[in-house]
Amino acid sequence: MTAAEVARLAGVGRAAVSNWRRRHEDFPAPAGGTDASPLFALSEVEGWLRRQGKLADANQRDWLWPHFDALGDRDRMGLAVAAVGAACLRGGPDRTPLPLPDLPDLAEPADPGLVDRAVEVARAEGPYETFEFLRGRWLDTHVRQISSTPGELAELMTALALPDGDAPSAGASAPAPTVLDPACGTGTLLSSALRRTAAQGRPAALLGQESAPTCAALAAVRLAFEYRAVAGSAGSAGSAGSAGSAGSGPAAGSPPPAFPAPDIRTGDTLRADAFPDVRADAVVCNPPFNERDWGHDELAWDDRWTYGLPPRTESEIAWVQHALARLRPGGTAVLLMPPAAASRRAGRRIRSALLQRGALRAVVALPPGAAPPHGVALHLWVLRNPGDAPAPDCLLLVDAAGAQAPAGQPHAPQPADGRTGPDWPAVHAAVLDAWREFESRGEHTEDRPGRHRAVRVIDLLDDEVDLTPARHIPQGVAAGEAPDLGGRWDDLAAALRQADALSADLRALGSPAGTAAPASSADRPAAASPAGVPQTTVGDLLRSGHLSLHPGTSAHQPLVRDGEAPPGAVRVLTAADVLAGAEPSGWLPAAEVDPAWTVTRPGDVVVAVAPHHAATRVADGAPAVLGPQVHALRPDPGALDPWFLAGSLRSRANVRQAGTHASTTSRVDLRRMQLLRLPLAEQRRYGAAFQRLDAFERTVARAAAAGDDLVRSLTDALAAGLVPPEPEGAPGTG
Repeated sequence: MTAAEVARLAGVGRAAVSNWRRRHEDFPAPAGGTDASPLFALSEVEGWLRRQGKLADANQRDWLWPHFDALGDRDRMGLAVAAVGAACLRGGPDRTPLPLPDLPDLAEPADPGLVDRAVEVARAEGPYETFEFLRGRWLDTHVRQISSTPGELAELMTALALPDGDAPSAGASAPAPTVLDPACGTGTLLSSALRRTAAQGRPAALLGQESAPTCAALAAVRLAFEYRAVAGSAGSAGSAGSAGSAGSGPAAGSPPPAFPAPDIRTGDTLRADAFPDVRADAVVCNPPFNERDWGHDELAWDDRWTYGLPPRTESEIAWVQHALARLRPGGTAVLLMPPAAASRRAGRRIRSALLQRGALRAVVALPPGAAPPHGVALHLWVLRNPGDAPAPDCLLLVDAAGAQAPAGQPHAPQPADGRTGPDWPAVHAAVLDAWREFESRGEHTEDRPGRHRAVRVIDLLDDEVDLTPARHIPQGVAAGEAPDLGGRWDDLAAALRQADALSADLRALGSPAGTAAPASSADRPAAASPAGVPQTTVGDLLRSGHLSLHPGTSAHQPLVRDGEAPPGAVRVLTAADVLAGAEPSGWLPAAEVDPAWTVTRPGDVVVAVAPHHAATRVADGAPAVLGPQVHALRPDPGALDPWFLAGSLRSRANVRQAGTHASTTSRVDLRRMQLLRLPLAEQRRYGAAFQRLDAFERTVARAAAAGDDLVRSLTDALAAGLVPPEPEGAPGTG
């Protein structure tokens, strides 16, 4: 490991490691590298730091990962992570009387001592949290070789496949729906399906198959954790005397869950289907793209090809027909597809058959960046096993490709290549609203120019059978739908007036008198205070007791509900919410909140860090459960002002100074972040300025959004001829 990695794991600056090497003769000698960039043996450095008592505040999970990374081989590393999770499930501190799902055999996972050590860490820091940390680091390390479905996309796909309207009414009993993912990877789509159906009161029976044994092992362990959480919650709710309790598992003697444990198999789904007799309620799948060796020759007479033998170059069409073959009549499948599958000439006959028999119900164009490959605007295909039902005469086409997050969105991290990511709330709203309307109205679905359209099947059955949404959805606004331009002008004017009012006292920060203040320049190196004011770090404040750190958790993820929270519910704040400056995106019933989870209090400074970026907010009176990768810094009110702390941590220079560059992705170490050491009264002066800046930032962002909406509306109205290009009597009109 490098000196920079030693510094990051020890929670100190790089200079401290150099000082240790000079001052301590027993500091480990370099085990490799060069004089300018030495490498040290991980075990020797860790042993030295422990003997010196310098690991008191270090996160034990951070020290685990380098040992796994040192295994070198990707699959050996992944199987070791799976072995840790399996060991925790079989005999860890969260042992419950619930039956354990079948877990794969983990042949020679790694050094058993490493697995045992990780299990010990899990006892202190949480079994599921430790497993998820290691699984996430494994995916990050091998991101170029292993593609995973982003969580927001998984939620959209499962919402299409398992709509809310299918949930049983209160008190009604219904069998658990069966959800199949024939290319399940590490289980993200099945995890989303479990959370969604659990929120509906009928947790799904999960079936998955994956050709990569390591991914299959990780998926099995991950889903076993989440299954136990959901089943344990259901068991607790059904146990006598458990009403209102918030325990994470069922009491002894609670009944077994009313739904089967997850069943994850390893193997090539197209060549060796592990579930040939299954007829699932829903299939969700992110299949591999552009495979040439998918089994075309040996599967030529397979009975799944009821819509035609897939061409050798159309492996995605083979996955589509496999999904349909594993659905019950009326069941729904949602597959992520490359956009070329909607128009390639080789697949036109099968696309035609899917349309004519009513199997293909919708094609959705997603924004670029929705999933790997990020530069391509991928599609979703929504399919239904038609059974004996008459074929519908319309196909829903949805174009959400333009739903990109605004470049100026407050607190939003900007990718290194300058692209913005999808505006997921807008994508979800556009797609789900269109699908619900189409499900209820069919051919009478109202056309929304630029958004969606129900197209007659007969109009699509030409020589190309091109199902690309943008080719069939008219752009702009429809006749008679002139936007409320006056209202948009009013919105922009109001936002600009508020921004101007807030800017009045902020202008003084740039005056000659204001520039002498120690913290006025965000770009000045954090270690050099212009006024000579000493600095301290978050790590120092934690050690002194003036600050306490409360990390978020992923333990509640299987239980989180989406949508508007009912009265009395507790909101759930994710890292994505904090980084985007958004409100909490999920909620939990108060009775399901475990006392061990971090819930914000007024005055907490909530922090989320991303590569090259840190976002903060000061918690108000509404409590929120923190998700993974989110931390609450709880200051001693007699020593620290929360707004001073929050503003200091957002400084760009602070983020650069606290970032590590031991890999291609810089990570921000929260404990290394710095702030001026000022008396409390002075902190409050700075805190008030930071608070005004926060309000100003949100107002400017609101003005930018209002201006963008106005420009788009004017452009659409002009293009549709709904407004004249010049007012009556203006120069040039006569």
